[in-house]
Amino acid sequence: MISDFFAVIAVAALVCITIFVVWSIKTQHLRLIHKLYIALAVSYAIWVLALLIMKFVDPANTPVLFFLDAVTNSTGSTTPTLYLCISLAFLNNWDTMPRKAWLLFIIPVLNSLVVWTNPLHHLQYKVFSIIKSEIVFGPYIAVSSIYCYLCLVVAMVLMMSFALRNRTRLYLLQCSLFTLSGLCPLVVGFISTSSASMPITATPLSFIAIIILNGIAIYKLHFLDIKPLATQLVLNSISDSFMILSDNGLIISFNRPFSDIFTQRYGLKEGSHLSEFVTEDDNSSNAVVYNLITAVDSCKSSLSPISYEQSIITREDKNVYKAYFIVEVSPVLLKQRLSGYVVIFKDVTQLKNSMQKLQDNQARMMEQERLAFLGQMMGGLAHNLKTPIMSISGCISSVEALIDECRESLDDAQVTREDYLEIYGEIEGWFQKMRESSAYMSEIITAIKGQATTVVSNEDAAFTVDELFKRVTLLMRHELFSSHNQLIIEYNQERSTTIHGDINSLIQVLDNFISNSIYAQHDKGEIVLGVSRDEEYLKIYVKDNGPGVSPRVKQRLFREMVTSKGTQGTGLGLYISQAVVHGNFGGTLWHEDNPEGGSIFGMSIPIDRIVLSKDVPMGGTAK
Repeated sequence: MISDFFAVIAVAALVCITIFVVWSIKTQHLRLIHKLYIALAVSYAIWVLALLIMKFVDPANTPVLFFLDAVTNSTGSTTPTLYLCISLAFLNNWDTMPRKAWLLFIIPVLNSLVVWTNPLHHLQYKVFSIIKSEIVFGPYIAVSSIYCYLCLVVAMVLMMSFALRNRTRLYLLQCSLFTLSGLCPLVVGFISTSSASMPITATPLSFIAIIILNGIAIYKLHFLDIKPLATQLVLNSISDSFMILSDNGLIISFNRPFSDIFTQRYGLKEGSHLSEFVTEDDNSSNAVVYNLITAVDSCKSSLSPISYEQSIITREDKNVYKAYFIVEVSPVLLKQRLSGYVVIFKDVTQLKNSMQKLQDNQARMMEQERLAFLGQMMGGLAHNLKTPIMSISGCISSVEALIDECRESLDDAQVTREDYLEIYGEIEGWFQKMRESSAYMSEIITAIKGQATTVVSNEDAAFTVDELFKRVTLLMRHELFSSHNQLIIEYNQERSTTIHGDINSLIQVLDNFISNSIYAQHDKGEIVLGVSRDEEYLKIYVKDNGPGVSPRVKQRLFREMVTSKGTQGTGLGLYISQAVVHGNFGGTLWHEDNPEGGSIFGMSIPIDRIVLSKDVPMGGTAK
């Protein structure tokens, strides 16, 4: 007979299933696995409802009881089949039921036919009764029972074998949950078949485990949904490594890239604490694990992500190399409580290598620009050295003539002491001119030698603005002379202001400014080289009266290699100058329109790179 306890359970199950089905249809995007579960829940509800109605039917009303029993047998044989279909849909990632899967329902359909037609052949019952001890089963009961057990066992074996093949905590948890839900009706079914004392409600009660556990898994934990599998596949395909830790540092899970790099090198494995992998001998391993433990502790105290850089020595194809990772430890909060951590290892080795190549290419470009600049200076150097060399040569000839005159007059009584003193005075005068020419050549050679040093020099020497302007004037003398331009020096601030850094870098930048101004002016004119200062920067600028810079070029200045010289320019000069000023002085380049017409190109150097002077402002002109 149907007990009151079962009636209460049945009513509660029917109410819950009804609410669940209505909610699912209205709010959920139903995939195949959800549809199968709803079919399982509805089948179970019909089974329970039929048993519940039996409780209130007169035991003498055999036709109604037979009808209700046929309903319970039909749904009871369908429920294990649906359980098997759920596992197959998960394992094979079915979006729709394939045709071959419908063959699984042949036996349940056959069972229904046998049950409903039992009075004709008595294959299901030889004697029908709602009291189990009075039932006499027919030969077909073995077929239906074996098939139900087989569906349950096959589903559990498939799920557990899948978990063992993949060996991740996620799959072990989901498959354990699935197996436990199917184990209950399997055990109860065996006992019920072999024992006449078990009530007919024992089997449907055991199937509640399937309904509850699978429902929680699919709709609450997503264990049996395609979501975890798809998520795991995506995470495994991500090149970045990740690891999931519990709130006490237990390693819960990690993806395949993490396993390939860290589990082989440091022995990290699921189900162990980080502290277990601190060894006494391997200092590199200790550093990696210690850093991770420290970051986890910081994340625990601050409840905010912690990032740091970690390098490891790794091996690939028998080659040993150094890999770099940005490690980010993020807390996982569940209802404002710390539940664990997600640790992501972003491989930045390629990025570091690319940055190094970029720096090497930039240094190469800067060196090429420097060499091109030196090539342009060779013409000026030849002109600048030609004049003092010719002067020295003339002085030597004059000195030789005076020496010959002295020799010829040694025995001449008319040549007095005063005459010799006059000759000696002339010789000293010529020597003074040679010294001046030699000093000028020395200055030229010093300037050229300074520019011949590498443009990426890290020299941190001190030099004054006056010294800087003198060298620029000296090096640009020939180009200014050839173009019939005049260089005006403006000291709007102290001429003795001291700058710390590589003077040759600033010389190259200013020479580039002046060369551009010479090209822009074309005809004879004035170019101003000046300096000013505000509270934050020392500003050195070059001003011309050319046509100015077009709006198209302005937008790209200092950011790209852009030029207004056409085929006569590469645009590399200003681009490299920006890198030089920023890298060596922490400054920036800038451009303004000259109110008098033309352009003003300048550089701003932070005040902390200079030493201010109290000299009186002065001015000068160089032609």
